[in-house]
Amino acid sequence: MSSPALRADGRLPTQLRNISFEANIAPYATGSVLVSFGLTRVICAATIEPRVPAWMRQQGVKGGWLTAEYSMLPYSTLDRKSRDISRGKLDGRTVEIQRLIGRSLRAVIDLQKLGENTLWIDTDVLQADGGTRTAAITGAFLAARLAIQKLLDAKKLAENPITDSVAAVSVGVFGGRELLDLAYVEDKDADVDFNIVMTGRGQFVEVQGSGEEATFSQDQLTSLIAMAQTGLKELSALQTAFLTKQLLKF
Repeated sequence: MSSPALRADGRLPTQLRNISFEANIAPYATGSVLVSFGLTRVICAATIEPRVPAWMRQQGVKGGWLTAEYSMLPYSTLDRKSRDISRGKLDGRTVEIQRLIGRSLRAVIDLQKLGENTLWIDTDVLQADGGTRTAAITGAFLAARLAIQKLLDAKKLAENPITDSVAAVSVGVFGGRELLDLAYVEDKDADVDFNIVMTGRGQFVEVQGSGEEATFSQDQLTSLIAMAQTGLKELSALQTAFLTKQLLKF
């Protein structure tokens, strides 16, 4: 039996890109990680402020809060991308992605145990080659874990509020083939495109998917989700290895 044809970057259909994490990339953040999914590189920084939003105080909501911001730096793409501030407003894609990042992190953090603190997650794309949102979520979790450890070490938190890890990956149908972790050349012309967010224990946080002027069957849906689950288990293992190197656990 012949092996499946390789993709443009030499990967098998079921293969992740090269994944790497570099800690403390932004020294003034409470915790930070440079995450790379192949040529996609994102700085993920977590900063903890000892206060909560005014709406929480006004409504008597206990615990802390987590919010996320996402941006693509002007030089992250082949053609310069204008900053949102130069247009006077965030574009719809930016708003969608930063809300997704926030939801993903809040799914695995017990805000009651965070105390009266706000955890800011800033994700800035240095280089975009597809999958920026999935890389941002995967790296943002690690940045948050590093930041929270500083509060624990300083005895500012009684216990770790993190309940599980979280990671994200893309899957899709391109050129008639089901592929894991799409690079830009695949993502831009994919017939079907999904982003899957899952915890380390295998619970889904979010499934985003659509046909791009195409449809997909129940069998394809099942197969794509299974492919994503396999990739996410690998990503979770890489997160665990990174945290072990940092002498941390989830």
